[in-house]
Formats: sequence, structure tokens, C-alpha cells
Amino acid sequence: MKDPDLDNALASNKTYGDVAVQHALFSRLRAEDPVHWCEPEGFRPFWAVTKHADVMEIERLQDKFLNAPRSKLFSIAFEQQIAALMQGKPHLVRGLPQMDGTDHRSYRMLTQAWFQPKQVKLLDERIAALARRTVDELEARGPACDFYGEIAVWYPLRVIMMILGLPADDEERLLRITQAYFGGSDPEVQKGSDLIKATQDYVAYFDGVSEDRRRRPTDDVASLIANAQVDGRPIGHYEASSYYVALASAGHDTTSATAAGGVLALIQNPDEWRKLQANPDLVPGAVDEMVRWVSPVKHFFRTATEDYVLRGREIKAGQNLMMCYPSANRDEEVFADPFAFHVDRNPNRHVGFGFGAHVCLGMFLAKTELQALFRELLARVDHFELDGAPAWVQTSFVGGLKRLPVRVRMKEAVAA
Repeated sequence: MKDPDLDNALASNKTYGDVAVQHALFSRLRAEDPVHWCEPEGFRPFWAVTKHADVMEIERLQDKFLNAPRSKLFSIAFEQQIAALMQGKPHLVRGLPQMDGTDHRSYRMLTQAWFQPKQVKLLDERIAALARRTVDELEARGPACDFYGEIAVWYPLRVIMMILGLPADDEERLLRITQAYFGGSDPEVQKGSDLIKATQDYVAYFDGVSEDRRRRPTDDVASLIANAQVDGRPIGHYEASSYYVALASAGHDTTSATAAGGVLALIQNPDEWRKLQANPDLVPGAVDEMVRWVSPVKHFFRTATEDYVLRGREIKAGQNLMMCYPSANRDEEVFADPFAFHVDRNPNRHVGFGFGAHVCLGMFLAKTELQALFRELLARVDHFELDGAPAWVQTSFVGGLKRLPVRVRMKEAVAA
């Protein structure tokens, strides 16, 4: 299927700033050309993979489809800019999403224990306290606020800062960097910054953190990374910086996007809000449905190591594939009524956290955070309603809402 307009739309950040346009594009691809050869203007070509089964197949075959050397969608001009800045390296950072094989396993193992259910469980009380603080702030702001910009962005940031052992005084600085890092081309979010500048700001910030933790190690993930050894040698500056950036950015932005998107979904589906109010035990499943619904990670790339046939299309060695997670999470062959939001959806085989060896390291932490927040909201909020038009970030990579104006009525106000 040759359609230059479709190809350009798939690569455009603006497409993802309108969820109706995004889902219409993916629905068409799933129906007409689920493994689609895409040649957008200004970008290297790639295969767009839009079906759930095909995304899962690629994720399983980690020896045949590698994270490196192309992990996400950048224009040719921007790739050249990175290569010049990084002296030939294809990435500004080299974290877990850019690693494969034994390298990936070695670096993942450095912090994996911190993010497993047993360790995350030990943080329950501290996370619950942050959730209470978040809803306190929601109540204090009065009946009207921007739930995303004033509430949702702060909660997961504080959780990840707690895990990294970072001072509360640095909240606003890290928030500004993260928003610029994931801003795509959205002028409201980047506000004059860009990905390169944001990455440099991250690295500069964590250089100071790392130096401090080497001198005075404490019981936190920042100390673990600063003093890590890989294959018997101290971790390199590039890899350590990349690790910090990945944890601080992805661990924050994806969760805030899901929290705000979950609130919007519940506003738009009031029966589901009432269902949750009647049965809070549904919260864990509701959180999974929010992740499916929002799909804050829009894509990752893989590169074929050998010729491979996928759904009848001949993938050549060296060609790149874009795994389109929002599309896989609306696949009609996997999800009954995929464009309906159901807090009790079961089964829910979404790929919002990825799958296989590269499944999101912070998956259990993200679920714990979101469950704690929505339990607190259910306990104290009678209902939300929109107080203006929501708006989404224009980004093809990671993001969700950038604005969610709401009016909230607390249960105490109802009782009074």
C-alpha cells in the first residue's frame, strides 16, 4: 500500500496530539496493511508493525530483532546532528532500550532487584503517603485545576526521586528537564528547549549526584549506579549517565501520562467510575486498563539481524521495524470492544509495558504508584468533571495529556 500522506502522518508528532487521528490511522493500517513499509519524508524508511500478535512475535525474538542501532524515530537531519555531537555514536544516551544480549542483561541486573515486587512492596507505605499528599494538594487547589499540570506530573516524579535519593528542592528543575526531554516538537511543552539540551541538562545534573554518591554512598538507586561494576570494571560515565536519564525520565513521564489519562477515561465513562467506587478491589485491573487505554509509549524500534517473513511481508536483514504500541493495544483480534474503556476488562493482554526480555524494568513500581493514587482518589473524591478541553502532547515517542482542566468535588463537600 503506497500512501505518502499516511507515511508522513505516521512519522509526524502532530498526529499523536490528536488521539482520534492517531487511532484512525492505526485502525486503517491494522485492516489494510498491518506490516507496512513506510517512507516518510525526511526519515529513513521502516516497517510499521501494528498488530498485537506481530509486536509480540518481534519482542520474543530478541536474537533476530535488536534494540540497536535504531531505537526510536528521529529525522535524518536530527540523526546526523546526534552523530556529529556524539562523535559517531547513534544515541545521546545508551540505556537499556538501546542494549541487547549479554550487555542488556548485565546492565539490567544492576538495579533489577530494586524494581521487583518484593522490594517495591517495602515502599508501599511511603508511596501511599505520597499519594495522600497528592490528593491533599488536589483538594487544596479548590474545585478547579489542571489535573495533569498541577497534580499528575508531581506524584511519580516524587516517587522516582525518593528511589534515587534526590532532594525535594530539585523537583522543579527535574520536571522542566523531563518535559523538554519528551516534548517532541510541541512548543507548549518544550518551551524553547530541545532533546539535546534536555539530555545535556540531565547528564550535568546526575554528574553531580554520581560524584556525591561515590564519596558518600547511601541506600538508594543513585548510589547503586554510581558505584556499579560491570564485568569487573567500574561503570563508564556514558552508561551511568544513560542509566540515570532512563530511570528519571521514563519512570516519571509514562506514569503521569497514565494517571491523567486514567482520570480522563473515568470522566468520559462515568459508569466505570461508579463501578470502581462500588468495588475498589477492581483498582489493579483498572490500572492495567488505563495503561492499555493511554499507551504512553508510542513506539520502539527493532532492527532485523537476518531476513524474516512477518505476516507475509519479507523483512530484510538490516531493515528497521517500528512497534506501534497504541495500535497493538486496540487490536480487534485481541481485545473485545477495544475502543471501550472497562475497569474490569479481563483478560487484558496489553503491551503497554512491552514484553519479554525488554519488558519495562519499572512495571511493578508503576502499577503500585497508580494503584495507590487511584485508591486515594476513590476514598476522597466524589466525582470529576471536565472544565475545558483536554490537550495531548505532540510527540511520536512517549507522552499523553499535556492539559486536563477539571472540576473536582470531594466527598467531604458532598457530606457537608
